Amino acid sequence: MVTIISRATWGAKAWNGTPASVSLSQRTEFFVHYDGGTPITRTGYAIMRAIEAEHLGNGWSGVGYHFVVDQAGNIYEGRGWGLQGAHCPNHNVSGIGVQIAIGGDQEPSAKALAACRALYEEACKKTGRTLAKRGHRDGFATACPGTKLYTWVKAGMPAGDYAPAPNPGGSLPGSGSAVSRAQVTINGLVYGYGAKGDHVTKVGQALVKAGFGKHYTSGPGPTWTDADTVNYQDFQESLGFSGADADGIPGETSLKELLGTLPGKVTAKPAPPFPGSDKFGPGKNNSHITTLGKQLVKKGFGEHYTTGPGPKWSDADRLNVRDFQRSRKELASDADGLPGPVTWKLLFS
Repeated sequence: MVTIISRATWGAKAWNGTPASVSLSQRTEFFVHYDGGTPITRTGYAIMRAIEAEHLGNGWSGVGYHFVVDQAGNIYEGRGWGLQGAHCPNHNVSGIGVQIAIGGDQEPSAKALAACRALYEEACKKTGRTLAKRGHRDGFATACPGTKLYTWVKAGMPAGDYAPAPNPGGSLPGSGSAVSRAQVTINGLVYGYGAKGDHVTKVGQALVKAGFGKHYTSGPGPTWTDADTVNYQDFQESLGFSGADADGIPGETSLKELLGTLPGKVTAKPAPPFPGSDKFGPGKNNSHITTLGKQLVKKGFGEHYTTGPGPKWSDADRLNVRDFQRSRKELASDADGLPGPVTWKLLFS
């Protein structure tokens, strides 16, 4: 159990409109951030109050990160576990955002890294899954979290007592090599150690057919074993993956390459037809604006709403649309905050 300094303790202001609630079941990623190009000289509660002032100045509800970790290893509550973040467009619902309070060329302290890793382990425990380790730049075009922290994230976030065990999942008899025992869910189907079903057998059979079945002594399938993991790792490496990206646990790209398609059921609703540009803008009031607002919130672009969203066009609608447009390279050059057919199509895709 990690110790977290609450908003009340560090002196947070009241929310400028409470952020939307997000269930732990919706969290799949853990994002690491830094403060930017300028080193941080503040310490203690002053760090949080400075971040809060900046984020309120952006028109946000308050601190956009879920947590902030300082160089002394203290963990401060921002959005906490249950609220939508404001740290990475398109990932504010799925991602838990954590800033390590450094900037520029500052070295993250061992205490800060250990605290961040402990927070990651707590997040995995609370969500009941292994969250993907991300740097801010993995979700958005930015230099954040800086070279030093990004290198640390890509190395697996090793940190003192929280460094990954040399052999986290066991090893094949006589091999002595580490074997991951993580799981992943793709289109409702579970892959990785212990997963069961015809889909596991099909992956094994496809590996054998592709020439990557040398570690099987029986099977393959219908239960995922260490042999499946190591065979799949060999397949990933044949595609050019390496390091943490070749851990033997399927990702969408490698699975589609192996099987030709992604099995499982996708239940996405078809996008509603674009109602026309004349339905949006100052003075407009209709159900299409409500539909737009709800989709913005769903996509993680509801930061400027303090109420609603509702049928009456507001500046919050414009600002949220603008933020979404800026996040997409197809729209960034003309991010006026008014939805056109391309914005609508991308928003509902």
